[in-house]
Amino acid sequence: MSGTLNKVMLIGNTGDEIKMHWFEGGGCVGRFPLATTETYTNRTTGEKVSNTEWHNVVMRNKAAEICEKYLRKGDKIYIEGRLKTRKWQDDQGRDRYSTEIQCTDFTFLTPKSDSQAPDQAASSRAAQVYQSKSDKQSVQEPVHNQEEDDLPF
Repeated sequence: MSGTLNKVMLIGNTGDEIKMHWFEGGGCVGRFPLATTETYTNRTTGEKVSNTEWHNVVMRNKAAEICEKYLRKGDKIYIEGRLKTRKWQDDQGRDRYSTEIQCTDFTFLTPKSDSQAPDQAASSRAAQVYQSKSDKQSVQEPVHNQEEDDLPF
């Protein structure tokens, strides 16, 4: 294989509301932390062990606007994107690095409560699945499963 691959797929819970930054040209960037948790049982002691990893997610333009409108702290979301490492300097002039997930696709996994108004619930379902391919962005109607299974994803 002559090419390379930089792809990340995560399912986790948001750690905070999305923070938006708007630009003069009308574009925007949204950022939020995403927590993924691995749980297993220690074979020696029999106790449950839980490890949480935090990821910095970055979304652009329409994707960021959709997430700002519908995504809340603690919601479960599926994120697809690529890793990007940024280099910057702190107050003391030391080089620092931060790795982010540049989101290209996402799906909301937290069901919305029935307490929403009917028009809000309809618009929420319409924004359930978002995919961006190159510069084109589209919102697609989600596929609903008949019954819920015990798969972890």
